[in-house]
Amino acid sequence: PADTPDAAQARARRAPAPVTDVAKLCVCDLLVAQCDTNCCCDPDCSAEDFSLFTTCSVPVVTGDSQLCSQKAAVYSLDVDANPPERIFKLIDQVNPSIFCIHATNYKEAVYLKSPEIPTAENFDQFLDKFGGATFSAEPDSWNLDTDAQNPPDANETYRYEYGVPVQTEDAFLRLPSPVVSSWCSDANPAGFLVNQATKCIRSVSVEKCDSIQALSMLFYINSSILAVPKSSQMVNITVQSIVVQSQNGMRTLLNSSDVLRLPMVLDGLCINAVLGVNYHITHTDTGEIIEAAAAFVLGAISKEALSIEQSFEVSFTQENTQPVPFSGNPGYVVGLPVRAGFWPQGYPFPAGFLSNKHNQLTILQSTSTQDCLAAQGARAPVLFGYNMVSGCKLRITAAMKCQPLAQTLLDVLKGQSFPEYVASFGNSQAQDVLDWVPITQLHISEQMISNTLQSSCQIPVSLGIEVKWTKYGSLVNPQARIVNVTATITTTTLKQLPSGRERIIPVTSSVVFTDISSPAEPSYKAWPTINIKLPFDFFYPFV
Repeated sequence: PADTPDAAQARARRAPAPVTDVAKLCVCDLLVAQCDTNCCCDPDCSAEDFSLFTTCSVPVVTGDSQLCSQKAAVYSLDVDANPPERIFKLIDQVNPSIFCIHATNYKEAVYLKSPEIPTAENFDQFLDKFGGATFSAEPDSWNLDTDAQNPPDANETYRYEYGVPVQTEDAFLRLPSPVVSSWCSDANPAGFLVNQATKCIRSVSVEKCDSIQALSMLFYINSSILAVPKSSQMVNITVQSIVVQSQNGMRTLLNSSDVLRLPMVLDGLCINAVLGVNYHITHTDTGEIIEAAAAFVLGAISKEALSIEQSFEVSFTQENTQPVPFSGNPGYVVGLPVRAGFWPQGYPFPAGFLSNKHNQLTILQSTSTQDCLAAQGARAPVLFGYNMVSGCKLRITAAMKCQPLAQTLLDVLKGQSFPEYVASFGNSQAQDVLDWVPITQLHISEQMISNTLQSSCQIPVSLGIEVKWTKYGSLVNPQARIVNVTATITTTTLKQLPSGRERIIPVTSSVVFTDISSPAEPSYKAWPTINIKLPFDFFYPFV
């Protein structure tokens, strides 16, 4: 019969015969022609031996642990039987890891293949294949073109997903970066929603600068971007701005960006050479790119220069939204604002970051007048790692009413909209609910001594914020992570003043950062202990 696409794909993905039969594999079989105690897979053990076992030292035997699905030999003891019996089962075990081998379709990896030895005859061939910064290790026979075998449905819709390379009409959007060394490689694709910033060294020659593609603006904008993968809808890359940098580092923004400035040699200099490119891509919430722009930095290269440093950056913004600035990637950076937001009712995550216009945790900002009523609305961002204290003075008269005064002071301390959540990392996304730490709010009352016996009221006089953070991740490069935030409002009892009298009360705000990282423990404490008695001649003939 005719070979169908499904049959061809199944044949291509068919795994080779297993190298190891798990039913015959026994890692606890140490004695030759003797039964090992509690080794349920030992073929030298009889039913009488199994009846004396107390447990199975190796209950499960598997082959390659990297396979997504494989056979597993399971051994156990039926202690209820008389005498006790060994139970053997051969089951299909599923690997819970998402990083597993689905099909062993590369047969050459299963068998040992003698490597080719470089000789005088094949040295040039090896140099062409492996001499570059990158090369492919896939053999020519490994060709599984599943798209050709299974043509996509005409009605199937595509969209960009996180990390997928941004496709263009000829390949993908280039974001040059250093690969093996510091030299630029143009083979690095820009991943969708992956904000990147790279710097690399480019070899140049002033005499040939007009023919070096990487120095021309056209090299970065001449290919249109596909709105969605595998579509015919194109999005042109427009020039957003052009900045010209002089040889002493001074930059000037050109008024018009409509005219392309191509590199050329003038008075021994290569002018209009691209020193930096900043891509900004706008997309919809369904993963479709609708706009792309590039901002260029152009400069001049002297004839003495053999190389230049180029910088590249790409950022993504969803339409009808404002970009949210990060304070680290992923951990917080000391001196950057603590990001905050609140959870609007009906939203599945802390959306909008509407705590204030800067999306930050803020405290009262001190003013030169030190007047609390005049300082209302003046806020200072809370900077990670910086302990801060600010305050003002409140002049109280007998004509002031308690409740409006208390609400005014609360607005001065907390702001118009105090956030409910703080981002645990500097780059936490709004949709990652577990990356947001709720702010615990406490209230403490204290008494104020007064000689009057008239009616009294409670007014807030201080706000104390304690941010607890820990070092997260590797000991070599730990990342700062916020784990707890507590905001404590302290109120005091203010008794009503007689007519004509005044009182001045200090109002303060403070922020304290506390490192609660536990000291690192030696890794040897976690080493497992294997209680196995080796035979006396195990290392023979060595001592």
